[in-house]
Amino acid sequence: MSAKMRKTLSIMLTWLCLGVFTYAAYGLIATAIDYNKNRKVLNNLQETFYNADNSVIEGESNSIRSGFDRLLKENDELVGWITVEGTQIDYPILKADNNVDYLNRNFYKEKNIAGSIFMDFRNNVQDPGLNTIVYGHRVKDGSMFEQLTKYQDKDFFMNHQTFEFDTLYDSYEAQIFAVYITKTDFDYIQTDFANDAEYEQLLTGIREKSMYETDIEVNSDDHILTLSTCDYELDPDHGRLVVQAKLVKKG
Repeated sequence: MSAKMRKTLSIMLTWLCLGVFTYAAYGLIATAIDYNKNRKVLNNLQETFYNADNSVIEGESNSIRSGFDRLLKENDELVGWITVEGTQIDYPILKADNNVDYLNRNFYKEKNIAGSIFMDFRNNVQDPGLNTIVYGHRVKDGSMFEQLTKYQDKDFFMNHQTFEFDTLYDSYEAQIFAVYITKTDFDYIQTDFANDAEYEQLLTGIREKSMYETDIEVNSDDHILTLSTCDYELDPDHGRLVVQAKLVKKG
């Protein structure tokens, strides 16, 4: 190979490496911008939610609870709010007519890699079924459902066995009875049950998978809340970290 050809190949390789570096850097910068924008949006939503007055929306079949009325004017797909003490989880819950829209869109339906916390489209916030499912990404900056991973630490679990779950119409204490890692071939997001026995079968499967035993009794008369996020170590595509709680209505 001549010196001229070697020099040409060296230049081409340099430009190729520079192109790869630029592409990777652009991706990292774009991700950081999305994360920062998402934090600002969520901070503003939290301020609005917690500083709301005691007004309700009149004329609805059910009265909208305080704190949600102003936010509903900005996104009418808002259905609830979740707060988990000891974590960053303090977010609105949205619900579309599918489980795709909010995977990569924020509260204002703008594209964002962090997505939103959202309820399974099969659930009905006005008439909760036996299993209400809420999804969220594991975001590298610690937001969304990333900090559900704290429940893999037994000490954290023992000190944070309940959290707050609010819908437009009711407020609940969520009492955690199961934490586990699984694949999607276990149908922990089942929402329709032919009878009590089928629901009990799911509850039995959940207890068997849980990494902790609790004294919380859950039977066919109880409603549960399922929090679901990814677990890339078990399986990059089908691994899931699941936290499930019994819903106890307040007041």
